[in-house]
Amino acid sequence: MRSARLPLLLGVGLIWAFLILFLVYPLCRIFYDAVTDGAGRFTLANFQDFFTDEFYRRSLWNSLILGVVTVITSSALGIAVAFLLVRFDFWGRNLFSYLTIIPIISPPLVGVLGFTFILGRAGTVNVLLMDWLDMLRPVNFVYGIHGVVLVETLHLFPMITLNVVDALGKIDPSLEEAAESVGARGWRKFWTVTLPLTTPGYIAGALLVFIWTFSDFATPLVLGVQDLLAPQAYLNIVQFVDKRIFRMGIVISALMVLLAVFFLLAARHYVGLKDYSSLSYSKIARRRLSASRQAVTVAFFSLVLLFSFIPYIGVTLASVGKGWSLTPLPVAYTIQYYERVIVETPKYILNSFLYSGIAVGICIAVGVPIAWLLGRSTVPGRGALDALNTLILAIPGTAIGIAYIRAFHFDLPGFDRGLTSFWIIMPLVLAVRRLPYTVRGSYASLQLVHPSMEEAAASVGASGLRCFRDITLPMIWKGVLVGSLFSFMTSLQEASAVLFLALGGWESITNGIFAFYIAGSANEAAALGVILILVAAISTILINRIAGTRMGGVFG
Repeated sequence: MRSARLPLLLGVGLIWAFLILFLVYPLCRIFYDAVTDGAGRFTLANFQDFFTDEFYRRSLWNSLILGVVTVITSSALGIAVAFLLVRFDFWGRNLFSYLTIIPIISPPLVGVLGFTFILGRAGTVNVLLMDWLDMLRPVNFVYGIHGVVLVETLHLFPMITLNVVDALGKIDPSLEEAAESVGARGWRKFWTVTLPLTTPGYIAGALLVFIWTFSDFATPLVLGVQDLLAPQAYLNIVQFVDKRIFRMGIVISALMVLLAVFFLLAARHYVGLKDYSSLSYSKIARRRLSASRQAVTVAFFSLVLLFSFIPYIGVTLASVGKGWSLTPLPVAYTIQYYERVIVETPKYILNSFLYSGIAVGICIAVGVPIAWLLGRSTVPGRGALDALNTLILAIPGTAIGIAYIRAFHFDLPGFDRGLTSFWIIMPLVLAVRRLPYTVRGSYASLQLVHPSMEEAAASVGASGLRCFRDITLPMIWKGVLVGSLFSFMTSLQEASAVLFLALGGWESITNGIFAFYIAGSANEAAALGVILILVAAISTILINRIAGTRMGGVFG
């Protein structure tokens, strides 16, 4: 038995070593820097400086308000879309069920560029309004905090939809039938019975929306909003005006992690966020809507999708358009911008695929064993492993990027430079950021495999490794594939962490988009954005075909 347990203990040790080295240690280092001075002495003066500075206090308050407002607007859209798709039958339902997932494939950085091309001060809509209505000044549709809310909402509401769809599928129909039997119908049944039963799934999605919005610095910067925590952390670290400003960027990052962890713990305490498996879906007959209600429903979906697809229209036109200045549409079309990013500067695309591919390999190597440990083993520390895996979802990308800069800048044994001077740091940070998706996808599928099948194989002499290879893995491969595809897709989109770590020649697609846009080459940035969208769309199609609407289990 000792010889049989030795590989298990070795594997557990390697998993913990990976998590401690590339997750726990960087976070500890950033907190150490936040509570020490230049000489390494303990001090709370850094946090005192933050809370006594009116600008930083306003940035904290604005970030919290932005996250809450985005959750509210995303929830209004996401819950409405999920409920209509799950409970009712109407014209075009299957098409809408697919199209509503599409907005999530475009990262906010690409989405905000698309909105500026269409709704910006010199965008298509303002040009048409000034031509038709003789307006002297353009309408400010997107520049400001309201624009950030608009961009984030239209990008993130599918997270709410997918999690609520997943939760609605688990509701026992008898509970709603019992409510109807005592007179609770329509809205009353929805508010008092159906919606509360979706709380675990909804809170999981809402938490992800909040964290994503809270940690996004690229969208606010493009829209001219700097008094938020994430943009301040980025600017203070990148600009490095003086040591105090740099230290304040570290303090902001530590504070963002603390707030994110606080919200995660509160969610786990009240609703049990660990429920991310798909164990008992119920078959619920969809009600056919009347003709008038079908018209209203189709109009609602059409309006939502019209706004959601504005970024795609904008970046596509900008990627092939020439002379698009104070005109509703480009005056000429060309593919020269694609030639530049594919032929002249292919490093962005090649690096992105290389980093994301390696990151997915790491996610599978580490994530699938974690899922097996959580679902099948009784080794000590399973609860801590589960909590740590969930914690990754709460860590803002901005904070983890800064943490890696601080944690891995020392010279490695045998080298005269730190890990941050090697390109392998890029796939490592992507793997840590996207590990939970592979774990959750694998764990959800593992829960559908009855342990008796593995016990039967073991009873006829199959070793643990052979049992996993011949019995378990063939039955959970769909979950592993779904989690891996989502890890790959979101790794391509990652901006918050990699923008801090990329050195010359290491740049990924998101680095290229940001660099081109800042340099005034918006057309090349748009071309990279379209390439990113196409790759993500293919990944989403594969995920949708494999997992269908139950993909919510991957998120929360």
